[in-house]
This record gives sequence, structure tokens and C-alpha cells, in this order.
Amino acid sequence: MREAGGPAVTAERPATATQEGPVAAPAEAPPGVTGRRALYLGIGVVLLALNLRPALVAVSPLAGTIRDDSGMSAAATSLLTALPLLCFGLLAPLAPRLGRRWGMERSLFGTMALICAGTALRMLDSVVALFAGTVVIGAGIAVANVLLPGLIKRDFPARAGLMTGLYSMSLFGGAALAAGITVPVQQAAGLGWQTTLACWGSLAVLALLVWLPRVRSRTRVPAAAARQAAHPVRGLWRDPLAWQVTGYMGLQSLSYYAAAAWLPTMLTDAGMSPGDAGWMLSFSSLLGITGSFLAPVVVGRRIRAGVLAAVGALLCAAGFVGVLLAPADGVYLWMVLLGLGQGAAISLALLFIVQRAPDARHTAQLSSMAQCFGYILAATGPAVLGAVHDASGSWTVPLAVLLALLLPQIAMGRLAARPRHVAGRQRGGSELRSP
Repeated sequence: MREAGGPAVTAERPATATQEGPVAAPAEAPPGVTGRRALYLGIGVVLLALNLRPALVAVSPLAGTIRDDSGMSAAATSLLTALPLLCFGLLAPLAPRLGRRWGMERSLFGTMALICAGTALRMLDSVVALFAGTVVIGAGIAVANVLLPGLIKRDFPARAGLMTGLYSMSLFGGAALAAGITVPVQQAAGLGWQTTLACWGSLAVLALLVWLPRVRSRTRVPAAAARQAAHPVRGLWRDPLAWQVTGYMGLQSLSYYAAAAWLPTMLTDAGMSPGDAGWMLSFSSLLGITGSFLAPVVVGRRIRAGVLAAVGALLCAAGFVGVLLAPADGVYLWMVLLGLGQGAAISLALLFIVQRAPDARHTAQLSSMAQCFGYILAATGPAVLGAVHDASGSWTVPLAVLLALLLPQIAMGRLAARPRHVAGRQRGGSELRSP
């Protein structure tokens, strides 16, 4: 079977009975959107995805200013970046319920409204409001993280690779934009940190305006699929393939967020100026845009997904080794390798969620499971890496830990890349699984 990833995709074979028991045939799949409607929806997806990182990433460049102005400790300030990740993980299981109750379109509209509300809260001159706004923003992003892959599965079944590439490219693009221009905008306009953070809410307002017509004009689905959509998918937590997808999501997220948290410090400790070290992280994110777009597009057309998962991890390994052995010399090369490898990894993690699920309902549930455990694991990464550094007194052991974690990431990627579907119980106890 050919992997979904290009203009033409070979469909999964219909489910048949196996020795494991009766297997229910998948519900009739909607044909997806086409023409101008597909273009408009694609623009909406890109705008939604662009909002899923800037409001959070913009805190890091302003962390010193926020700490000095508010009087918070360094540990309290670090919670501003850890809390959203915990929201991503802890609130992910709620997203499929919201999608079933209100529909994907209305739920996604609500996520942008939450980001706007959280951004407005952070404008208040209060530490409590700052943390409350961050949690509200994290909640909105948590739901959107889960539902967007299901929307892609439902409305772009023949363009899953392309749309996943655009989606993940927008994630990296939003993060790179926030990391790169937040401080220059603040300095050029002479803004306070509250107003600077609030500027990123304008992206969410734009997404709300573009997405509003989708709330009134929802994708039509066959009657059988509509009836099934009202009921949750059960049994994924006992499915090995679902855990393999989850494992890959968690390991690549841990690697990315741990590296993002400490790479500037590693480079600064090696003699680089703080400004240049921060730029290196932004530069790496810019390269991640390329990796995140290309990976799902070439899967199944030029390279197998499992091989690409290994290539992405090896690129990251080369980047980590470079930072370990010669952090200042050749730093641009190390950031190119890390950016391409990390971009490919996150894009594949999202593509596996779409490809390994037989329909939009299973996609949302698998996305919930993968992101729940994945982001909770990722939230521990920066703290664990910092503790290992404190205990060892250098960055050698933390980088060795990151390198060692790439081995199970490769293993999970190769297992998750196998062309089959996760199994979920339908009503009546039957299962849905590809042969």
C-alpha cells in the first residue's frame, strides 16, 4: 500500500474478518472538500496552526524583562513555558468530547476565542492574570492540537501529506516568527512586555474572522458516519500501534522542547553572546519549517516513512554531537541539522496520527492519546535536562542523554510507520482494523 502523502493516494484495503474475531468495515468516508472551498479551508487551517505557538514562544525572549518587572523568581518564570505543555497533555483527552458535542468547526473557532481571551488577560498588571492567561491560552491550543489532525483526515483524505506538511510548517513558522521578532518589535515600538505579548493576539483575531464562515457551513458527512461520530472510540489504550504512535510523538516532543529550553544556554556557556545564542535557536526553527513541510510530502513517494523517521533522528544526532564537540565552530551547520531533523520528526508524528487512523473520529481519539502522553513527557524534558546538568556540572551528560533517547525514537518511528490502522471498538463491541 502506498503511504498517504501526495496528490494520488492508494486507499486502504477494506477490512475483512480475521482470526482475531469479527472486524467491522469502516464507515463510508466523505470525499473531502474540493475547489475554492478546499483552498479557503486550507488557508483557515494554516492560520489556525500559526496561532498554536507564538503566544507561548514569545514569553521566552521576554523572560528576563518579565522577571525584572514582576519580581518573580527564575523558577516561577520558567513555569510560564512549562504550564502550556502540561495543558497540552492534561487537556488533550477533553478535545474529542468537545468535537463530538459542538462539531470540529465550532470547537476550533472556540480555541481561537480562548487564545484571544488569554492574551487579553495577560495585558493586566498582575502576576495572577499573567499565569491565568497563559493557562487559558494553553487550553485553547491543547484542543486545537488534537482536533486539527482529525479535520485534515476528514476534509483532505487525498491530500493528507500535503496538508500535514502545511500544518506542521505553520507550527514551526509561528514559533520562529515569535522567537525572532518579539524583542525587535518591543524595542522598535517602545512597548511594555504586556503589550508586546498582546500583539500576538492579532493573529488569533485574524483566524477568528477567516474561520467564522466555517462555523455556519460545516462539511457534510454520510448519515452512517454522522451516527458513529456521536460515540467515542474505545480500546485504543490497549492497541500496540496506538502506543507506538504515542511513543514517537512523546520522544520527539521531549527532544525538541528540552533542546529548545537549553540550547541558548549551552551556546552561551561556550562563549557565544546571549543575542547570538538566541538567534541560533530562531535560525534552527526557520530550518525546521523546511523539514516539517518536506517530510510528509515525500513520504510514500520517494522514501518510506520509517526510513525518514530514522533519517530525521540521525540529523538531530549529528547536530547534538556537533554542539557537544565544537559548539561555537560550525554552529550554523549544527542548527541546520537540528532544524531539519526536528522539523521532519514533528511532521511525521502528526502524519502518523492521520495515517494510522481509519477515519476522522479515530484520528481525534488517537491525537488525544498521543498528545496527552507526549506533551506530559515533553514537559519533563527541560527540568530533567537541567537537573542532570546541575548534577554533572557540564553539558556533556545532558547531550548524551538526548543522543540516547534518539534510539527509542527511531524504533517507535519505524513501528508507527507500518501501513495499518489502529483498532477501536465500535458500538456492539466489534473492532475496526486494517488487515
